[in-house]
Amino acid sequence: MIFEPRTPKYEWGMKVKTLIELRNDGGYPDMAEDALLAEEGATGEIVQVGMHTDTNTPIYLVEFTERLVVGCLEEEIEPV
Repeated sequence: MIFEPRTPKYEWGMKVKTLIELRNDGGYPDMAEDALLAEEGATGEIVQVGMHTDTNTPIYLVEFTERLVVGCLEEEIEPV
């Protein structure tokens, strides 16, 4: 199945906040599975915008602290 690419709603450099708690889905092997990465309402900055290769949905890399960058979906963040 081929998905048409979705145009990203947000841009690199935007300040955003989380709409939900963000938890480790296995992307951080040095942290426990399901460990809390960012609280609901945490603020960060979009440092990269990419596309999920299978579904053509935008993925936003959001920097919450110098050492914590998390991939987020549009449904998980909103502009501040």
